[in-house]
This record gives sequence, C-alpha cells and structure tokens, in this order.
Amino acid sequence: MPARRQRVLAYVTRAVEGRRELLVFDQPAFPDAGTQVPAGRIDEGELLVEGLFRELHEEAGLDRARLVRELDWPDGFLAWSQYEHHAFELALDGETADHWDHVVLGDGDDAGYVFRFRWEPIDPLLRLWNRDDPILEQLA
Repeated sequence: MPARRQRVLAYVTRAVEGRRELLVFDQPAFPDAGTQVPAGRIDEGELLVEGLFRELHEEAGLDRARLVRELDWPDGFLAWSQYEHHAFELALDGETADHWDHVVLGDGDDAGYVFRFRWEPIDPLLRLWNRDDPILEQLA
C-alpha cells in the first residue's frame, strides 16, 4: 500500500494586548468552505517544515513566522482523509495587519483564489472547515 501524501496545517498565532489570536481566513468566492487556517500538500521530496513555510507564503503572503512546535494530531481526527496530516503552531512577532486579502500564489488547486484573512481570539469552540477542531485545545 503506498504511503499517503502529507499535508501541513499552519496554526499561526500572535499576541495582542495580553491575549493570543489565531490567523484564519474565509474565501469570498466559496463561503461554504468555512473559516480555515493556511494548509496544503507537501510536494515530493519536500520536508514538512519547508512545505509549511511555502504554504504560508503562497496562501497568506507571510514570510516572517517563527516555528513554535509541531502539534499533536488527535487519534481519529480526519481518519477518513486521504492525507497524513501534520499541524504546526507558528508565531508572528511585531506589528501585523488585523485583516487583509491575499491572492494565492503557486500552481496548486487554489492558485488565484482570494483568501480574506483576519485574527480571531483563540477559542477551542472556533469552528474550522465548518466543524469542531480539537487541535485548537492545544493552543488555548
């Protein structure tokens, strides 16, 4: 059985006035996709962390995030998926816009889409991809 293709998820945080916030986005052209965090597939021969930073650049236009840690993937979460998922916490230090639109770069399936970014208070009850996300508990 061939190995499943790897996918990374970037849970990017920042601190503002003593509270932590999570970077999320919506797709104006696809509102049913729900609120998301930057994520994407790893290219053949690419290391996880290389792919993580590439995806963050392509999907959000960010190049100055700091890797904090790899997050634990909960047993059974997205078990039906065709991908092997790896979630990471990254941090942005210093001044960052509160919201912005970004046109996705690269040659992936989402190239050219507009992603509308904003910061949300970290809350385990925040729904990502229209479902509960147990990974958020690790950030709270």
